[in-house]
Amino acid sequence: MGVRSRLAVVATEPERRVAARVGGALEAAFETVAATRADTTALLNRVAAEGRRPVSRDLAALRPGLHPRLARDAIVSGAGFVAAPGLLADAPAWLEWWQCGADGVVRPLLLDLDPGRSAYSDYTHWDWFALPRDTGRRAVAGPYVDYLCSAEYSLTVSEPVSVQGRFAGVAAADVYLRHFEAAVLPLLRGLPRPTRLVNAHGRVAASTDTAHLAGSLTRGPDFAELLDTARPGAHDGLRLVPCRGVPLVLVVA
Repeated sequence: MGVRSRLAVVATEPERRVAARVGGALEAAFETVAATRADTTALLNRVAAEGRRPVSRDLAALRPGLHPRLARDAIVSGAGFVAAPGLLADAPAWLEWWQCGADGVVRPLLLDLDPGRSAYSDYTHWDWFALPRDTGRRAVAGPYVDYLCSAEYSLTVSEPVSVQGRFAGVAAADVYLRHFEAAVLPLLRGLPRPTRLVNAHGRVAASTDTAHLAGSLTRGPDFAELLDTARPGAHDGLRLVPCRGVPLVLVVA
């Protein structure tokens, strides 16, 4: 069932204000992603102009941009570029991924992506990869326990990277859920009714509704459709308010 009565729904001014401020809370992470996307696109275009396919060592050119962004952006715990299968001439899969530790030191994520040995060799089914690939838009995935990178409960924000009209992979950044909740829960608690934030698949990213905790699924409405229209909607007594600039929906009971 889709979202009903969209034209008749008017979000309250406090709900609109909270939705706008939630967008601001994630915008720093998306700025990191956008900068990484721009650097990656420029790099891959340079390689294409040389008449060859990129190889993994080419992606080292992204590091001078990634390292200062990680050191500067407190909400971002990891960032980088994840290649689409078949992009690189010398590796079937690749993450040019860097993380900022509690000590402030930026370190590479070193993974075994051999399909014969590694459970992480096929990352194409995970939302942070599949949503940007399939929609062509920025995405918020999670929260989930990030066994791949940090073993922390995290969100991943991502955008597609395309070169010469073809999908090449995603630029992405990780945000620890505890950091995101610290930014948005005070906003949600300012509303008089139980409220939660959900992504395009209905996954709850933060909540003041004890019946719908972070990580659970909200079923029923088509949140992706609502985000496409960027207009408030309603479903079974819930008010649905898209957050300005980011693919999250404020759900008010």
